[in-house]
Amino acid sequence: MSELPPAPAVRLAQRSDVPRLAATLAAAYPDYRWTSWAFPDDGRAQRLHRWHEVLAGLAGVDAGTTWVSEGCAAVATWEAPGDPAPAADLQAVLDRDLPKVFGGRHRVVQASDRIAAGGRPAEPHWWLRAAGVRSSVRRQGLGTAVLRPVLQRCDADGVPAALAAYTSGVVRWAESLGFVVSASERTAVDHELPVWTLVRPAGG
Repeated sequence: MSELPPAPAVRLAQRSDVPRLAATLAAAYPDYRWTSWAFPDDGRAQRLHRWHEVLAGLAGVDAGTTWVSEGCAAVATWEAPGDPAPAADLQAVLDRDLPKVFGGRHRVVQASDRIAAGGRPAEPHWWLRAAGVRSSVRRQGLGTAVLRPVLQRCDADGVPAALAAYTSGVVRWAESLGFVVSASERTAVDHELPVWTLVRPAGG
């Protein structure tokens, strides 16, 4: 019987990883409908990169909730149960930069986030903010590998996980990991995109 290949190595991201992990997330889904819906046309690539720098990078690294593979080719960033408020200097960056990256779309994005949050579990849970793999290394198990630390912790602690999806493809991917749809709505104001909230029950 042949041995299974070892699982790809992953680790918690560090501050020095922020530029690379942000670049991976920004490049992972170039045609994702949410991206063109959420960010203004002007400077969209730069806006998207900065958004990932701030949330997955600075906020996720400081909270210890962003995992990366070798070379940051795959990234997953989460919000932990009872996630404490960011430090004052980081909160200042969030307050300054997030309205800038979304520009005139900021309020509708915030409102749509609240719609997605309506399907989140009432009990403490892990919330997947973003995950992505560089196209050059897809289908090598890296995406599952960077998610595994939190999903295993959820199983061990008896805690659910949840995420928001804006395409049926992401829904199918999440369902393959044990998530189930808990709510289905549409984005705020324009109702342009579907919004699914999916929950992975405690214990998988």
